[in-house]
Amino acid sequence: MGYARTALLLAAMTGLFLAVGWLVGGQSGLVIAFLLALGMNAFAYWNSDKMVLSMYGAREVGAGEAARLHAIVGRLADNAGLPMPRVYVIDNPQPNAFATGRDPQHAAVAATTGLLELLSEEEVAGVMAHELAHVKNRDTLTMTITATIAGAIGMLANFAMFFGMSRSDDERDNGMGAIGGLLVALFAPLAAALVQFAISRSREYEADRIGAEICGRPLWLASALARLSAGAERVENRAAEAHPATAHLFIVNPLHGRAMDGLFTTHPRMENRIERLRRMAIEKGQTGPWS
Repeated sequence: MGYARTALLLAAMTGLFLAVGWLVGGQSGLVIAFLLALGMNAFAYWNSDKMVLSMYGAREVGAGEAARLHAIVGRLADNAGLPMPRVYVIDNPQPNAFATGRDPQHAAVAATTGLLELLSEEEVAGVMAHELAHVKNRDTLTMTITATIAGAIGMLANFAMFFGMSRSDDERDNGMGAIGGLLVALFAPLAAALVQFAISRSREYEADRIGAEICGRPLWLASALARLSAGAERVENRAAEAHPATAHLFIVNPLHGRAMDGLFTTHPRMENRIERLRRMAIEKGQTGPWS
């Protein structure tokens, strides 16, 4: 169901993008929007991982420099049937982590220094298993494409408002006037954001489930999520605040002032995620608060 829902949401996002293109320029606008989407997604496909790692000042570490983290990731990658990803550390006091890369053969996982200082080895394993689940599911590519299309819709919406107000009735083949252009400019980016957030929440639940299976201990991840959420609330992530469009990449929302599990959040409510993991542990016969 999670994959089907994601596919439907991606189709809705693409349809919205093409619809805005048609409203801006009729059939020619539709073609231009389609070509623009292809070009932007091709660029994101090849370069998004380098961009986001550079954005957060992530540095690649070898087994000699981060032996514990490398060993954990290597063991979990074997469990998941994945090639060993590149491992990065981000010098940031907020405890958090993310995965990136266009496919499992070009994947990278990154953890902040705050996370490595805060969590136990078992909790780090739970977090890295969650990130490898994103890699296994190719969520990193899905969310990159989603963010790219959402940004393009916002750009086209601005054109829609301009063209709707400036073009005469004889020049339009799409029936969009000044009011239509204004409505598109206002509501198309909002609709795109809602779809993007819905996809992000869906993929987080799925990564929690598969990550728990990869590490074999759902409560390791549940414990880590509780501690990461509390830590992220206390410690500001200035790089994330400067680049809020990347918030969906992280295992917990790095932005302040976020919390409710509603339409406008990139992450599910933490209590809901933890409760699902606890139910998984009960089904596996695992007991104890975080054992």
